Amino acid sequence: MKKHIVCIGDSNTHGYCAEPSDCADGGIRFNEEERWTCLLQKGLGVGYLVTEEGHSGRTTVFADPLHENMDVFSYVSALLKSHEYIDLLIIMLGTNDSKERFNASAASIAGGMERLCRKAMGTDCWAPGTKPNLLIISPPPVGKGVETSVVADEMGVGSVEKTEKLAIYYRQKADLLGIHFLDAAGCEFNQVDFMHLTQKGHRQLADLILEKLTHIL
Repeated sequence: MKKHIVCIGDSNTHGYCAEPSDCADGGIRFNEEERWTCLLQKGLGVGYLVTEEGHSGRTTVFADPLHENMDVFSYVSALLKSHEYIDLLIIMLGTNDSKERFNASAASIAGGMERLCRKAMGTDCWAPGTKPNLLIISPPPVGKGVETSVVADEMGVGSVEKTEKLAIYYRQKADLLGIHFLDAAGCEFNQVDFMHLTQKGHRQLADLILEKLTHIL
């Protein structure tokens, strides 16, 4: 059986494209030749199965008062069981958690990530004879331009500062839990909303993960 990698994330895992001219198909989602998950699959080869679980607006544990079923914590066990067996779980979340309406600090967002990881680690979905194997990714910090962008009202105040601190806290949580960590800072985001990856950013992220996986799998 192929080694199975499940990728849980938000719109940057789903492949949302805020600037259609950057997408080969001119749509709102990068295609299978562009998304980082698909590039990861291509880079790993036929011995691996990479499964996408991306949804715009997703959070770690924070229930959204405006949109249903956005916190992964409430259904992560069922999600993981539907994909068993799993050899590696990649989680990249935190951008949406920084929205003003959740009133969560960077430390609290990291606490949500820890709680989510603990629940995932305790789910009976891992390949026989193996231990839970997780990689948490700190997403690229939201750019300062978001404050005057088309999503300024949606994100509210403070998202820039919170996301800039996430990598520090996520690394600490990864060390605490004995799991893997990757900082995606530097992966290019667009100049429309300053928070979604460009086509180049997807390639950069895939390359970072591929390099990391040489030490994990």
